[in-house]
Amino acid sequence: MLRPLPFVLLSCITLHALACFSESSLHAAEDQYYSVHYFPSDKEGELRLGVTYTIWIPGEATKLRGIIVHQHGCGKGACEGGKTAAYDLHWQALARKYQCALLGPSYEQEDQQNCRLWCDPRNGSAVTFLRSLEQFAKDSGHAELTTIPWCLWGHSGGGFWASLMQTMYPERIVAIWLRSGTAFDRWEKGEINKPELSAAVYRIPVMCNPGLKEKGDERFNGAYVGSREMFLAYRAQGAPIGFAPDPLTSHQCGDSRYLAIPFFAACLEQRLPNPVSAVQTLKPVNTSDLWLASLEGTTAVPAGQYEGQREEAVWLPNKAVAEAWSEYVQTGATSDKTPPQRQPN
Repeated sequence: MLRPLPFVLLSCITLHALACFSESSLHAAEDQYYSVHYFPSDKEGELRLGVTYTIWIPGEATKLRGIIVHQHGCGKGACEGGKTAAYDLHWQALARKYQCALLGPSYEQEDQQNCRLWCDPRNGSAVTFLRSLEQFAKDSGHAELTTIPWCLWGHSGGGFWASLMQTMYPERIVAIWLRSGTAFDRWEKGEINKPELSAAVYRIPVMCNPGLKEKGDERFNGAYVGSREMFLAYRAQGAPIGFAPDPLTSHQCGDSRYLAIPFFAACLEQRLPNPVSAVQTLKPVNTSDLWLASLEGTTAVPAGQYEGQREEAVWLPNKAVAEAWSEYVQTGATSDKTPPQRQPN
């Protein structure tokens, strides 16, 4: 059953996060939350786990332009964490700026259950995701939810899911952020069925973001190695893909949002169609402000000044993201250079 949910202010949002919001962005009373739950199915090809989807819609958006999907990782704890994704004020600020909805799934997976029952979208989670969008469109009055494009953020199993969704729906995806997870190395090893990699797959901006402390770790080394292998394979095809190892973390997310949010903002700015345009297909990435960096380096330069092998260079969509990337790969965070907000009288 789908229902609007009351506004919830999460106590875990930091003052640093709250400082990023302008007075004009604080319209929570007008915003809407909707939730829909699906029970597990025992039918072949359908999702065998229960799942709840929650979506946040900014109140001032008369017509939505996209959906930011925040997909949690594997295990019961991660699934519980997914329940809060649509309430995150940082991600809401990004979504509001570009008239997007923010969607957070929460799968009902116990720790002993196989994560690939959901993190491989071909096992029913892709169809159920699309089904939720149809329901949200009906109940919210935003019919465009069934057709507008997506930004996909995924951690661990969520990255596994997002990397496969890229191969299934490339025409619907603005950009992807893969935090410590991808299915690439698994399909290359034959562990799962290899998807078809069309030319459209290699046109989607992607950022691979492993934790540097995963490298060589007994449990999480595969997340680092798989991310690096995907980066090199996709860059060899000319794909707009970057690599941003977090020097402070292993498999946790750390402060990755401080690079992920400006990355998505740049991609949304470049790729969303004009709201009044009759053609609503995604725009190609803009190469006029492209920056590149060496895979093992920490400094990016305009593409025209890059002297290394371009097919192995870290792709960055613009100067602002390049500067944030340079700081992030050295410190694991980025500086907040926005001026303080003036308080109302």
